[in-house]
Amino acid sequence: MADELKGPVGPVSGAAYFGNEVREWRLARGLSQREVGAPARYGQQYVAKVEAGDRMASPEFAAGCDQVFGTPRTFARLRDRCAEKGGYPDWFEPYLLLEQKASSVLDFSSGLIMGLLQTEAYAQAIFRKGRPNDPLEVTAAKVARRLKRRAVLEHENPPLVWVVLDESCLRRAIGGPAVMAAQLAYLIKEAESPRFTIQVLPFSSGASAWPLAFTLLRFADDEPDMLYQEGPGSGHVTDSRKVVADANLLYDRLRADALSPDASIDMTHKVMEEWTR
Repeated sequence: MADELKGPVGPVSGAAYFGNEVREWRLARGLSQREVGAPARYGQQYVAKVEAGDRMASPEFAAGCDQVFGTPRTFARLRDRCAEKGGYPDWFEPYLLLEQKASSVLDFSSGLIMGLLQTEAYAQAIFRKGRPNDPLEVTAAKVARRLKRRAVLEHENPPLVWVVLDESCLRRAIGGPAVMAAQLAYLIKEAESPRFTIQVLPFSSGASAWPLAFTLLRFADDEPDMLYQEGPGSGHVTDSRKVVADANLLYDRLRADALSPDASIDMTHKVMEEWTR
């Protein structure tokens, strides 16, 4: 009874709301988590995370719930409504939770260097450009949160981070020449560490296999890969098998067109010297 009284008052996010509905329907039907996940080929661990609100369910899982519970498109529509509302009050939270548990982070940076590799000055220049009217302390707090993400690399089993950088990331003047020179020096330092594998996609490679930035997350257990993409003021995480499979194929093509890690360091050195002239 005490445990029941200490339970949550109600779901606090779209993901939690959807997960709570799944749990209530599952218990009412006397089904196990494994039985609920079976139609979409998801295991007990995945269902547990959906029910806990730790993960927004995939479209396939929602369709599987409708099949198990006999509710034509009820859970599919509910899932879409929850996802449209961002899943969580802070749209970036779902990605952060997953990044901390990932065994591999595969990122394509198409115009700006990914957050885990940004210096303080580079990040500040980005935030000030997008929100020039923010008070300076607000910008400073945003920069501090971004830098804090590097803590994931200090875990006992940190993820392997593989980054494909479009050459424009090296040449776009973010914050001025001094900021860019320091940023590229930091890139070189990390590229020479075991924590990162960095490749540059040169202009000479021609048309890019995909023009927009995206991140793939892979996990050590039997959890499915995840895809993360951002839009203006929003972000979206999905584990739809078809969508993620297509993204994996695109990432392989981007890596194939990119310079080798060693050649990428050489190019970054060259561009860094150009910024110091």
